[in-house]
Amino acid sequence: MLYTQQIKEKVTVFQKEKLLVKIVPDRKEMGIVAANEAAERIIKMQGEKDELNMIFAAAPSQNEFIEHLIANKSIEWNRINAFHMDEYIGLADDAPQRFGNFLKDRIFSRVPFKSVNYINGLAEDIDEECKRYSNLLEKYPADIICLGIGENGHIAFNDPGVADFNDDKLVKVADLDLVCRQQQVNDKCFDELDEVPTQALTLTIPALLRGKYLFCIVPARTKAHAVYNTVNGEISEDCPATILRTKENVILYLDAESSALLEI
Repeated sequence: MLYTQQIKEKVTVFQKEKLLVKIVPDRKEMGIVAANEAAERIIKMQGEKDELNMIFAAAPSQNEFIEHLIANKSIEWNRINAFHMDEYIGLADDAPQRFGNFLKDRIFSRVPFKSVNYINGLAEDIDEECKRYSNLLEKYPADIICLGIGENGHIAFNDPGVADFNDDKLVKVADLDLVCRQQQVNDKCFDELDEVPTQALTLTIPALLRGKYLFCIVPARTKAHAVYNTVNGEISEDCPATILRTKENVILYLDAESSALLEI
């Protein structure tokens, strides 16, 4: 499906502090709008520098966006270094729920990136893995980050209670709260709560805010409360996504269901 004038006319746009919010009633069309605008930014930046660094989120909420992004034939993927923002600790290497595997299946193996840089949740020394990936993020500063928001307001795996707006780390071990783990069952990534790991490696809030441009894609009714709090709540680590309102060049894409509690 193309980004048509008919779709453009459906988009509702407003700003909350520095955060630009775009609501597209249909989830698939929301993915198209977000993918088109992300592609435009990628192509513009590829006209300005030799290579780009991009960070991707692994979640069903990103499916429509990713599918339409990789369909864009004008992006020179061989000039992009790819990263992801979190990974479970201890899941088997071939587990489909591993975020690296999720992204490999949907994008990393489907377009010819210059490099793909995986977080290793099975590293023998997790502290060393945090340092290794942090060093990569320093070497390849993020130009574009594609992310979502969790049901508890997390970005990456910075859950309430773990999120630190002034974190001195770029990558750290995060304990996953119950709401976050239940979301993985709700998203049908796991059959039962007991199967969901209790820890993960995650890029921290400051690591995410280093990105020059952030495209935040958040569909579905299950995210409505988190979206409401993100847009209207106090900027607080109790809802980590509220920090997005303090940063330039962030766009939040919503569908009819995720935006249902907003008063437009």
